[in-house]
Amino acid sequence: MLRASALCALGVIAICIGSILSSLNTQSLGNAKPTTGMRSITRTPRRGLSFRASRMLPKRVSTNVVLQVPGRHVGTDDTLQPSPLEKHYPKFRSLIGETPLVDLTNLANPKNPKTRILAKCEFMNPGYSIKDRIVHTILDEAERQGLLKPGMTIVAASSGNTGASTAMIASMRGYKSIIITSPKCSKEKQDAIRAYGAELLVTGKGLSVDHPEHYMNMETTLCNSNPELYFGINQYDNDLNPLAHYLTLGPEIWEQTNGQVTHFVAAGSTGGTLSGTSKYLKEKSGGKVKVIMADPVGSVFYDYFKTGILNEPGNFQVEGVGKENIPGAMDFDLIDDAIRVTDQDAFQTCHTMAKIEGILAGGSGGLNVFAASRLAERLTEPAIIVTVLPDSGIKYLSKIYNQEWLSKCGIRVDMEECDIF
Repeated sequence: MLRASALCALGVIAICIGSILSSLNTQSLGNAKPTTGMRSITRTPRRGLSFRASRMLPKRVSTNVVLQVPGRHVGTDDTLQPSPLEKHYPKFRSLIGETPLVDLTNLANPKNPKTRILAKCEFMNPGYSIKDRIVHTILDEAERQGLLKPGMTIVAASSGNTGASTAMIASMRGYKSIIITSPKCSKEKQDAIRAYGAELLVTGKGLSVDHPEHYMNMETTLCNSNPELYFGINQYDNDLNPLAHYLTLGPEIWEQTNGQVTHFVAAGSTGGTLSGTSKYLKEKSGGKVKVIMADPVGSVFYDYFKTGILNEPGNFQVEGVGKENIPGAMDFDLIDDAIRVTDQDAFQTCHTMAKIEGILAGGSGGLNVFAASRLAERLTEPAIIVTVLPDSGIKYLSKIYNQEWLSKCGIRVDMEECDIF
């Protein structure tokens, strides 16, 4: 009997407390001002009983809560914000450029302890190479001028990276593409070109630069055969090639070094990177920035720069730099000095970078860093030396990072020796 009386009393007390709380909530809601920009939402449950969301919330939670409207979400400041579906996200193609500038000084032994060697990580572009910059610029301008129209096919002669960038960007924009390269192009780059959906043509081995089936000549021949169907990138003689670097790479280096860059080191191939970037840096610095061309032994550039004589080219294994002729995009007047680099030194530097810095760079990157290190060894004044890592070593796993291939080429990379400088 006592237990029943107690339970009854507790029930009465609970009812009274509930009535008091209900009255307080009603007054609070009646006096509350609606939050700006929000809608008060009433839901109807299955039994047809209408209730406000605030009545179901714990006591410590503000009653000024609005149920989420589909397509919108409430921010921490209780204001309507764009939902994840409405938020702006970048397209992959928009990520070209603005690559990081990293410190590689510990790979060298500078004469002046205040000297720094910095490298632009161009392998962080969408196509894993610096060539995304020029292809993007060339195609933009071609579309603007009406030279490239829907239904046309883009053609590019390339040692590999420009071909991969062209194949990628062409597919992004809805064009077909034909890429022409030489047998020297690595398997990884050839596979990537095909993966982007391009048609790949690999020319014969050992063709002279004036042979009609040399890969550089085949682009011209194909485009001339049907100008209404084919658009050629023409990277070797296209003024837009150096312009792309003048507009992007040069300004990025200047900004990232706060205008403190003193030397720019880069190898040449088409001449676009070297010429466009150098022109910008020299203009901004009033001619103070010195430009050093790194060139593989066997390329014609070094001798031509030093003597003005075009000698017969030799053989070299590093891809994407050096040449057997002089492209129209190369401006030797912007170059202050040149450093020759062997395949051995270029590839050893690649392995050293991988082991010490965790950077898996292509052979041209190893060549550039080696040349920058040699420069640092002879400069007595403090310097900010900037170079580029044009592409990723992922493109050369079957070559530079394959001991069997290196052995066949007579190149011995010491895997235990990291400090080659």
